[in-house]
Amino acid sequence: MVTGGGSGIGRACAVALAAAGATVHVADLDAASAAAVAEETGGRAHTVDLADPAAIDTLPTAVDILVNNAGFQHVAPLVDFPPELFARMQQVMVTAPFLLLRRTLPHMYARGWGRVVNISSVHGLRASAFKSAYVTAKHALEGLSKAAAVEGAPHGVTSNCVNPGYVRTPLVERQIADQAAVHGIGADAVVSRVLLARSPVKRLLAAEEVAALVVWLCGEHAGAVTGASLPVDGGWTAT
Repeated sequence: MVTGGGSGIGRACAVALAAAGATVHVADLDAASAAAVAEETGGRAHTVDLADPAAIDTLPTAVDILVNNAGFQHVAPLVDFPPELFARMQQVMVTAPFLLLRRTLPHMYARGWGRVVNISSVHGLRASAFKSAYVTAKHALEGLSKAAAVEGAPHGVTSNCVNPGYVRTPLVERQIADQAAVHGIGADAVVSRVLLARSPVKRLLAAEEVAALVVWLCGEHAGAVTGASLPVDGGWTAT
């Protein structure tokens, strides 16, 4: 199951996992996007608002691979950040993965095998201004992933975070526009002077690059890779 599977990194993960032989449950807030990706991959679409615990209860439990990818961004100074939006971001990016783990881990434990891949971010390891809610959520997801790794190890279940830098996705395209407004500069300047300022590799990443690592983590060869945070960030965290 891939949450936020209707576009961006989630779509790339669904496509890559399907190509590797998985039947993918595509969960997304956007019904049309979820349906389109499910049709493309031969998977199953689920329209769900991950901020609603009752909606999460409608998702399947017999899942061997869980990719917690869904998320969204809002850029604003901390003192101006809307509290209700801060709370919703934690619900979608922290509480929902926790609830999904509670639903799917019993099946994985019973089989003696499972893979949890949490799409975190460089912002799960580093902070940036104007992103208090996103940075908070991704740091919390890192902790949840490690706890799942420790508890899952005796049952053959791994849990890892993948930490992308800036990937050319709809979320980042919207963020470029938001950052341009906050900083009073053009979109090109946001990419070069803000987004990629700390990255030695001076380009936005492709979603397929992130998905390739997700698929690798789901292989039998990765059974001893757990509790890790694996950057795909153009060297950002090395600087």
